[in-house]
Amino acid sequence: MSLITETASLAAFCGRLRGAEFVTVDTEFMRETTYWAKLCLVQVAGPDEAYCIDPLAPGIDLQPLYDLLADPAILKVFHAGRQDLEIFFNATKSVPTPVFDTQVAAMVCGFGDQVGYETLVAKLAGARLDKSQRFTDWSLRPLTERQVTYALADVTHLRKAYTALSKTLKQTGRSGWLDEELGTLLDPATYQNDPKDSWRRIKARTRSPRMLAVLQSLAAWRENTAQALDMPRQRVAKDDALLELAASMPANAEDIKRSRLAKPLASGKFVDGVLAAVAAARALPEDQCPKLEKSDGWDNQAPRAMVDLLKLLLKTISEKHNVAQRLIATSDELEDIANADEADVPAMHGWRRELFGNEALKLKHGKIAIGLSANGQNVEVFER
Repeated sequence: MSLITETASLAAFCGRLRGAEFVTVDTEFMRETTYWAKLCLVQVAGPDEAYCIDPLAPGIDLQPLYDLLADPAILKVFHAGRQDLEIFFNATKSVPTPVFDTQVAAMVCGFGDQVGYETLVAKLAGARLDKSQRFTDWSLRPLTERQVTYALADVTHLRKAYTALSKTLKQTGRSGWLDEELGTLLDPATYQNDPKDSWRRIKARTRSPRMLAVLQSLAAWRENTAQALDMPRQRVAKDDALLELAASMPANAEDIKRSRLAKPLASGKFVDGVLAAVAAARALPEDQCPKLEKSDGWDNQAPRAMVDLLKLLLKTISEKHNVAQRLIATSDELEDIANADEADVPAMHGWRRELFGNEALKLKHGKIAIGLSANGQNVEVFER
């Protein structure tokens, strides 16, 4: 099998790739029962060869692989690589660079929102993938030849997909658009999970600074606990339970028991942490409690009709220029633009503003209109 299980073989393989213009990379990992992703397999392909690397093999040292990923002379090609990059960042405290993400590139090139690898390689490489091993347990050993063959397909066909997308980007002059998108993937802050900010992932239907302070404290406790115990955050406490606790602000275990959703936290190893988190937030001075910005709130009341018009404009422009809608603007961004001309959102900066943002402002102020074409078959934008 094309499987590397020893450090010497890994070092030799990585050495042979040193002169390559690019390599394709993918990983297989497990995280259903853990907080941190457990890396089970790494697939790497160069121009002429491809191997699976077994990080669970006894005694193997992955440093030659990490050195290859850090080589600034070699482009690392991923598909939907955020989680792969997060794994490598957690292992090395640095982000592999430079990087090319074929899913992002496909959005720039008009393949729709978040196109899957199977669809992409079918269109660009003419390959049909065997997905029978999609839900295999990659942590079990020994790996079978069928597993290895399946895993290698995720990097061998990626070579053709990258080549085709790279050519299209150059022909359309959109390479700069992709570079702008990849900035987030290459930013270490993307992978640094600060427990103090974890409350923002929870949809809190309140603007009470005190309740938000309690929610912030509880979410930070949950994140720290999940990291320390290496277990999924939702197994420590559900979001709904934290929201109930933020509303009731319990002072003791008996208070927690009165909460239908949070009752399991009233006893056992978590009760002291919960009560300490609530107490700390209740003691926080009012001026130190978090406050939601307008754009962060669930009750942001944008004019519904204007949002609907902006959505239609977005669809029209994305189809005209063959760019995925989601790449240009999100629904939340459209609401922000509907609320304020000076909305500080990605859709109002850089190439997005040139393509869509300026037109959105024209639509808001009646300088353009949207209607059917003369033949009644297409939606078009008209100057007024």
